[in-house]
Amino acid sequence: MNRLKSEKQAMVISALIEGCSVRSTERMTGVHRDTILRLMVRIGNSCHEYMDQTMRNLKCKKIQVDEIWCYVGKKQRHLKSTDDINKYGDFWTWVAIDAETKLVPTHKVGKRDGYMANKFIMDLSSRLANRVQISSDMLSHYVDAVELGFGTEIDYGQIVKSYEAEPIGPGRYSPPHVTSTEKKCIYGNPDIKNISTSYIERQNLTMRMSMRRFTRLTNAFSKKVENLKAAVALHFAHYNFVRIHRTLNVTPAMEAGVDNRLWKIGDLIELAN
Repeated sequence: MNRLKSEKQAMVISALIEGCSVRSTERMTGVHRDTILRLMVRIGNSCHEYMDQTMRNLKCKKIQVDEIWCYVGKKQRHLKSTDDINKYGDFWTWVAIDAETKLVPTHKVGKRDGYMANKFIMDLSSRLANRVQISSDMLSHYVDAVELGFGTEIDYGQIVKSYEAEPIGPGRYSPPHVTSTEKKCIYGNPDIKNISTSYIERQNLTMRMSMRRFTRLTNAFSKKVENLKAAVALHFAHYNFVRIHRTLNVTPAMEAGVDNRLWKIGDLIELAN
């Protein structure tokens, strides 16, 4: 099978990682969109396999978790009775981040239900080498999932945010302002001052800026779940191993001791070769 030259592959992957759409990447690079998608899926799947093997025995201390929305094919309200809900409609990317090293140890793409919450937290638990403190919002699925995944070996707290009424008129697309917050201890003995979701919410913004299919109020979306999962895996591989975090001056993987070198785009491509 003929493949793009490594330089052209790097151009395509760099464009996708910087938030360009598949069609704009096609216009910039001259590579057909079908080829771009096949390349993204191949490299994204390899990135997922590498991170699954590498993100083990992590010594994280303060984990924040959240989930971010997108959709595949069509939004949930437009689904027909004949549509497969496992292939179309609303999907959520469940993400965990270490507040100290900014490492993303795991993520899962699926529905926003108890099954995915359990799967996500169980996977997170299997990657950690020590007792940690976990912070989340008030999503009820987390309570049972954390107990299932960690048992009594966990310090878990939730932060409850109250928002102003949704703005009406020209400012209706602006996010509502937080009017008050409340922190709750759920399991163990979490440090109240460290119960926070600030870093994971900032990671949500990074995802929306770095993956066109997550951009709101546009016609950018995933047509296949396979494409969405590959794009997310590619994003987090780049975030963990290639992108230098400004507050750290190294990558999250280097800060967490997962790797001792700065990766380049070509290293991500090599994972699939």
